[in-house]
Amino acid sequence: MTSSELRAQFLHYFSERNHTIVPSASLIPQADPTLLFTNAGMVPFKSVFLGEEQRGYTRAVSSQRCIRAGGKHNDLEQVGLTGRHHTFFEMLGNFSFGDYFKSDAIAYGWEFLTQHVGLPRDKLFVSVFREDDDAYDIWHRKIGLDPSRISRLDEKDNFWQMADTGPCGPCSEIHLDQGLALSCGKPNCAVGCSCDRYLEVWNLVFMQYDRDDNGALHPLPAPSIDTGMGLERLAAVSQGTSNNYATDVFRDSLAAIGDRASLPYGEGLKTDRSMQVIADHLRAIAFLVTDGILPSNEGRGYVLRRILRRAARHGRLLGIQEPFLHALIPTIVQSMGGPYPELHSSSDIIVKTTRVEEERFITTLDEGMRLLDPIIESVLSKGETVIPGEIIFKLYDTYGFPLDLIVDVATDSNLRVDEEGFRAHLDLQRKRAREAGGFGKATVKPVYGDVSAKLGVLTPLGSVDHSCLDASETVVALIKDGQAVDEAEVGDSVEVVLNQTPFYAEGGGQVGDQGVIRASGGVVEVSNTWRPVSSLSVHQGLVSHGGIRVNDAVQATVNRSRRFDSMRNHTATHLLHAALREILGTHAKQLGSLVAPDRLRFDFSHTASLTGSERDDVERLVNEWIRENIVVHPQEMSKDEALARGALAFFGDKYGETVRMVEIGNASKELCGGTHCQRTGDIGAFRLINETGIAAGVRRVEAVTGQGADDYAKAREQELRELASILKTTPADLISKAKKTLTLVKEKDELVETLRQRLSSSQTQSESARIRMIGTVQVCSQNVDKASPEDLRTISDSHLAKLKSGIVALGSTDDGAVALLVRVSKDLIPTFHAGNFVKALAPAIDGRGGGKPEMAQAGGKNPDKLDWVLSEELDRMVQEVIGNDA
Repeated sequence: MTSSELRAQFLHYFSERNHTIVPSASLIPQADPTLLFTNAGMVPFKSVFLGEEQRGYTRAVSSQRCIRAGGKHNDLEQVGLTGRHHTFFEMLGNFSFGDYFKSDAIAYGWEFLTQHVGLPRDKLFVSVFREDDDAYDIWHRKIGLDPSRISRLDEKDNFWQMADTGPCGPCSEIHLDQGLALSCGKPNCAVGCSCDRYLEVWNLVFMQYDRDDNGALHPLPAPSIDTGMGLERLAAVSQGTSNNYATDVFRDSLAAIGDRASLPYGEGLKTDRSMQVIADHLRAIAFLVTDGILPSNEGRGYVLRRILRRAARHGRLLGIQEPFLHALIPTIVQSMGGPYPELHSSSDIIVKTTRVEEERFITTLDEGMRLLDPIIESVLSKGETVIPGEIIFKLYDTYGFPLDLIVDVATDSNLRVDEEGFRAHLDLQRKRAREAGGFGKATVKPVYGDVSAKLGVLTPLGSVDHSCLDASETVVALIKDGQAVDEAEVGDSVEVVLNQTPFYAEGGGQVGDQGVIRASGGVVEVSNTWRPVSSLSVHQGLVSHGGIRVNDAVQATVNRSRRFDSMRNHTATHLLHAALREILGTHAKQLGSLVAPDRLRFDFSHTASLTGSERDDVERLVNEWIRENIVVHPQEMSKDEALARGALAFFGDKYGETVRMVEIGNASKELCGGTHCQRTGDIGAFRLINETGIAAGVRRVEAVTGQGADDYAKAREQELRELASILKTTPADLISKAKKTLTLVKEKDELVETLRQRLSSSQTQSESARIRMIGTVQVCSQNVDKASPEDLRTISDSHLAKLKSGIVALGSTDDGAVALLVRVSKDLIPTFHAGNFVKALAPAIDGRGGGKPEMAQAGGKNPDKLDWVLSEELDRMVQEVIGNDA
């Protein structure tokens, strides 16, 4: 069967056994800061396994797109070396949430592989966790496997967990014996060996535990099933090959790569490896960009950049010198666009992103080779045989220079690479990247879970339209200093939980409500409302009067002004998103937002800053929708129905099976739980006030609405009046006056530059310029009084033009600050290196500096030794280089 037929067969098999088919989730885990990527089929169901979320089914089946190129599960370096590792892959999985357990999961797995895929029974072996007698007995007694084909393995092989914390449990793996030809040949080769003979086909995980931050295991609310089988690997065994890349999954892309390189796949191990890397990485690139990830220097974007550059590097190894990856993206879109139609709508941005990043990498690759050559020369000149790990990491991290290329080039020079030192620096960088991206262990104080478990699910008032702003409720819990308490007194900072609440809890980018909770004996001024766990709204505040107790009847009142301002900004955010997609393209996806009473902030994917015209068009379109006074219609429905109706969902947010869709006429449909205006006209007005880049491929816009927009316009008018006053004109004539003033300034700048060049020329002819011959090299040095760095460069140009070949060193002192500049003519490079001169000379003037071989600069604070630096010390260094070169 083809991979498409296998995918369809798998979904159909479990659908017939009462499993709900669940579409693939994004590669960005939904509201889960512990993961960089969706790395397994169970990730979208994590909250279900933990008992935090209920869905309308207890059995599910999916074909989930996954990435394993960062974090706990990282196969990046293995891709290409084997025929079974991938960065991007599809995981077929069936799941039970407290329904069936080990017996049915094992029976389903065996039946599907043997009766529906047709794998030979006598070639299948299984492994179980060493302590799992239940699984062993099911395989032996129910399925009928001989004990010789059942292996008990330890935790490393047969205890699965998604990350360092979270759901986990023992597992049972089904392996296919691929024959002696693929064996390592060792006498003890068996299931669990790292060679290719016994291939893991399917992993059946028996989810029983939740591992906490301390590594302790806690039973899950209900034992569940999570299975995972790579579609690519299943295609390989089904199609009779031990190499995933020899299947129909990669056939078209490998053919396209071969056409580009004029090298058919299968000609040689070395070229096949590069073609496999490119074929794998192309799929990862396409799906990562589709899910809104763009190349950057941290977090997910950093992983994408590494994948893309690694693919480009292997193109070079195949002899492809020009950018080519972007031209292969349509092949991926065509082959994968059936089950994943979103690839078609994202095709343009995938191509553009890939082309831009590859062009940048070619530049850095050339620069890297230029930097690597002198490093190798330096190591060889010292009689050493190892390139230090710190230097390798700098080339890798700063210039994107791949480690495998550094190793290859070093080997050509009979040098080794300090890979251990490199790995140490790489691990530190990854740790920093994860911390910068917020990918770590998400912890919530136990008290919130305890309170939530005790109270059950609390329903907010008016959850569809958030229309209720004042309600009579009851205090059901109080939390103080991380502990549940029965009462709080005046002056206490306290968190209040009500049986129901009109307050909106922070979420979806919108800040939480403020307001007042009044009891008969006291008042709590609420400064924020948030939701530490999904079913619990917590009001943070200060007891400003009297006291408050559990079971008190209270009046909960939301600050209306702040709520209405937030509503205007939230509805405007939806319109802004729709306008950006209309003007820029559908690739402009929301990556983050802040909705506050005084402003809104919106982050989105886009590779360039907005032009003035684009900015004007976005603002105009939003204001047109505001003037149309469109009805804002929130409504609850199933997530599948909302997505089918075209609603946009955002993968930083967490959705249950029932969602709230906010529809604004034909302008916008989004899944959103926030507060909104009743009509767009309630927004009043919309003004963009700022636009900037916050990361590679990520733009941020800020805007104001309503009274904020009026205040912004008035502030700009006042600034114009003040500027007109400064230029002694009127606001109406301000532009023409500014142009005249700039023209006058430009003319004076040109006059200053002319005078500066004359001064530099006279300085060049000055007797203070000292020219001498050291060996066969001309050296010119000069101490120029009160010259700027720009002046020194101009004077050095004149000296070099006069010398034609030589070394020029200039220094200057101004109010105790010392400037130093060294120039080397091109014919003397690489024997002489301006940067090396400056690094050695700068300490004498209490300074630091560096630069390129042809020019380098330094600044210092000690002018006393400047003349000595420009004469004796410079001459000594030149003589030393001449001697070493000889």
